[in-house]
Amino acid sequence: MFEVRLHGRGGQGVVTAAELLSEAAFAEGRHAQAFPSFGSERTGAPVVSYCRIGDEVIRTREPVMEPHALVVQDATLLHQVDVFAGLRSDGWVLINSRETPGQLGIESLEAGHVLTVDATNLARQHVGRPMPNAALLGGLAAMTGIVHLDAVAAAIRAKFPGGIAEGNVSAAQAAYDLVSARKVG
Repeated sequence: MFEVRLHGRGGQGVVTAAELLSEAAFAEGRHAQAFPSFGSERTGAPVVSYCRIGDEVIRTREPVMEPHALVVQDATLLHQVDVFAGLRSDGWVLINSRETPGQLGIESLEAGHVLTVDATNLARQHVGRPMPNAALLGGLAAMTGIVHLDAVAAAIRAKFPGGIAEGNVSAAQAAYDLVSARKVG
């Protein structure tokens, strides 16, 4: 089973990202589940969402405590919340930021397993709004191979109408291409 924990702030689409990831996995014939965890339900409050993907039925409903991958949709959380808690030693980290991991103060993580992508800017370019979730899913697909980009695109198209879907698919493709070009591990 592959476990993903997504961190962000209310209004950034963290819950939707986990749902889309699980739908992409399901479309590829795998078992998947997604669920959120949040305290105060307000825009800007820290939100955590989880996704599990497996080849067999997933029975556990506990929060993901030892993720294989972390997606951080808001880099301001890096030094406010322990986003790296429980991350497996060979785990993957994808952060929405235009800065490098070193500039963010997290250079101690294993090289190649932590990347940044300016998903907010990609979303502005392709969707017209600063919603980084779809772009980050494209980046996660490239980084880990846990789902294919085509499945992510299909999940986005099933969730959103017309132009919104196509903009998000374009943002996911752009992030996929960026991460594929920079991935080393």
